[in-house]
Amino acid sequence: MTAEKSTPTTIDDIAPKMKLQGTVKKVDLYGALVDVGIGRLGLLHISQLSDGHVNNVTDVVTEGDEIAVWVQDVDRNKGRISLTMIKPPDLTWSEISQDDVYTGTVVRVEKFGAFIDVGAERPGLVHVSELAKGYVGDPSEVVKVNDEVQVKVIGVNRRKKQIDLSVRALEEPEATVHVVEEEDKEMPTAMELALRQAMENSGMDMPRRASNKKKRAKRNKRRDEREDIFARTLQQHSGE
Repeated sequence: MTAEKSTPTTIDDIAPKMKLQGTVKKVDLYGALVDVGIGRLGLLHISQLSDGHVNNVTDVVTEGDEIAVWVQDVDRNKGRISLTMIKPPDLTWSEISQDDVYTGTVVRVEKFGAFIDVGAERPGLVHVSELAKGYVGDPSEVVKVNDEVQVKVIGVNRRKKQIDLSVRALEEPEATVHVVEEEDKEMPTAMELALRQAMENSGMDMPRRASNKKKRAKRNKRRDEREDIFARTLQQHSGE
């Protein structure tokens, strides 16, 4: 959750993501200096004034304005405070790890799964095979937009900003295969995961994956479609 404290008095009282009220004391080309009541001015860089591009600082703030800001970074040794007017996500990428459990909201449902907002920069994906311990033909049979669901992180790719989630892992953890997606490796399909687990349990060696150009092209197409839906989902979600 976002850290908040109503009346900090020193630099030791503040921390990243803390929401503060401040007064703009000086405006320059690079940004603004803001008094947040701790005896030191914080820097609000021009890039942190808005999600969109800002040509001039004075288009957003002027001297004397009372504004709400969030602490972006604190260097107590140098007495420097970086501020932002862009509300930070409740969860940063460094805070998300495999096996974490969150309660989130369904923001989009597709034929291959559902996107869940858990407070991160981007929604995470629950693949249709991870929605329940039984067979699910259509994700809309299980979840709908605005539903609240509890999910477990089974994979996170910080470079691609993707989070793989599971509902099934909470219902039947011993039967769920946890996969952390490698940054440059192709994800195995749900069928391959099930086959791999079955063969491992029986003591058999897992055969090499067939090198089939048509199958690879089809997987790449599905991956591209997923990336496109990710982008559209993020754009729609941030615009609400």
